[in-house]
Amino acid sequence: MDRIKGLREYIETESFKEQLGIPRGEKIECRLLAQGEYNINYEFVHPVSKERLILRVNTGSQMHLEDQIGYEYHVLKLLEDSGRTPRALCVDGSKKRVEYGVMVMEFLEGHALDYRREMEYAAQCLADIHSVPVSGDAGLIMPKNPLQAILDECNEMAETYYHSSLGSVQKKRMVERMLKKGQRMLDMVTVYDGYRCCINTELNSGNFLINGKGRDNYLIDWEKPLYGDPAQDLGHFLAPTTTFWKTDVILKQDETDHFIRQYKTYVAGRYDVRGMEERLRLFIPITCLRGITWCAMAWVQYQEPGRLIRNKETFCKMEAYLEDGFLERIETQIM
Repeated sequence: MDRIKGLREYIETESFKEQLGIPRGEKIECRLLAQGEYNINYEFVHPVSKERLILRVNTGSQMHLEDQIGYEYHVLKLLEDSGRTPRALCVDGSKKRVEYGVMVMEFLEGHALDYRREMEYAAQCLADIHSVPVSGDAGLIMPKNPLQAILDECNEMAETYYHSSLGSVQKKRMVERMLKKGQRMLDMVTVYDGYRCCINTELNSGNFLINGKGRDNYLIDWEKPLYGDPAQDLGHFLAPTTTFWKTDVILKQDETDHFIRQYKTYVAGRYDVRGMEERLRLFIPITCLRGITWCAMAWVQYQEPGRLIRNKETFCKMEAYLEDGFLERIETQIM
């Protein structure tokens, strides 16, 4: 904890303990649980209730938000009735005592999703989350044209790679060509104006906590949620750039089709799923472009001095995504 200035002192303050019902004299002992690209998670046990909790420290925002951790807290509160997300207990995005935003939420058990054996659990989990009624004025970011918003983000991220001397000239040209193909594809479609809900937008296998049959399967890490088309979530979940991220799995078409049938069954009339397959044929390739351009950007950023979070495994995976063979495979996904 000492690498984050003031964090150890912050969790011992009376105001922090009061929010969690921890007596003033009780000591909080934290241990590092996990870290991603923009967050560091510590685990501790509530001295009174003995409940396992997570102290989440946000070190950056993919959404360019000043109060990223406050946005995540708000989303978890919106989705609490789904029973599929962690309960958020308190939040401090002021950055007055610590230079980063901080949130406390419940610790949930479970293992990462196995694409070969546990896709049905993911279908159940996503159906329940997507069916939570959320209004357009619930304080969520809502792109008017989600597909174009993703592609615009892709172009923005690609600029980091284009302007870096570290990047290969050949790969820069390939990425640029793929983005132009993606734009031509979107220029031929109309904007979807149907059902919207709170979507996660980053559905890799490690963001699921699976415990087997029943409702004890969860979706965590709500860093980049939007008010959007559930097909955007499903497109991200099924895209090869997602499934390959934490595993070496790329789903076959029959596996994708089977998952969609299961998902639609579990939605069970809670919202209108007509046209889902057609929209997925757009979201999957555009999601692939986002995966490639994010890796290109992050590959450059990982080599910059002073970066707080570095994961060797993540860097190796970025390099795998930027190999010519993988890039060529992804390009075939784009019409």
